[in-house]
Amino acid sequence: MLGPLTVTSARFVVAALTLFLLVRWRTGAIRWPGRLGWPLIGLGMLGFGCYQVVWSLGLMRITAGESALLIAVAPVLTALLAGAVGMDRLTGPKLAGALTAFAGVVVVIAAGHGLSFGASLVGDLLTLTAAVIWPVYTLLGARMLRHVDPLQTAAWSVFGGALLLLPFGAWEVLTTPPVAITPAAIAAVLFSGVFAVGVANVVVFHAIRLVGPTRVSLMQFLTPACAVAMGAVFLAEPVGIVQVAGGALIVLGVWLTRRPTVIPARLRARLPTS
Repeated sequence: MLGPLTVTSARFVVAALTLFLLVRWRTGAIRWPGRLGWPLIGLGMLGFGCYQVVWSLGLMRITAGESALLIAVAPVLTALLAGAVGMDRLTGPKLAGALTAFAGVVVVIAAGHGLSFGASLVGDLLTLTAAVIWPVYTLLGARMLRHVDPLQTAAWSVFGGALLLLPFGAWEVLTTPPVAITPAAIAAVLFSGVFAVGVANVVVFHAIRLVGPTRVSLMQFLTPACAVAMGAVFLAEPVGIVQVAGGALIVLGVWLTRRPTVIPARLRARLPTS
């Protein structure tokens, strides 16, 4: 079996090649984006490279459930940080939705993986560091989108992530016993690199430009619920009533973020206006 750093670095190399091909197809040439080139590469090194390395090191020390729960703090931090620096408006519905969706994530993870805290303080700190890196990356990316289109932003930032991850992947290959690379493994890396990393990040940057970093980050809360649903459909994994309830909480939370207010219209009409 390929190691995690090998797979991750390979995915980002595939993603970078895919995105640069898309840039060439769309614009006719791959051009260095001027003074924003190095900031974009640095952005990718932070958001993709550092995030992946720190998160992987943390996951080696704690359980998958604990890691997933700590990482789920990232969208809430994004909403709070975006509001604090004035990049997005932190409204009552957005905050209520974030907390509701986070509660749903807790329920889904607790029902699936179970939660066991305290196994490794270092692992917890590393995972929380990754959870902080992601909102910083998201907000910096939102600033870049004021000057560079989403495709160029994704291409150069993914390239930066690949540059940082490649040495770690090479180190893992050189220091571990050789493994057989199956066609299924190659197909998985190609699919993940092209779609999950490459195309998905273009879509994310487009969404950030359209609706802002807070709402896009909060949509990430849907990931655990979608994973449970797809596991049930494609892998015949059992789904309990608690997981369904958690998924409903996540959907409710995401829905709340799109509301102008959390106060029902009838109650709002009775409130004093002065």
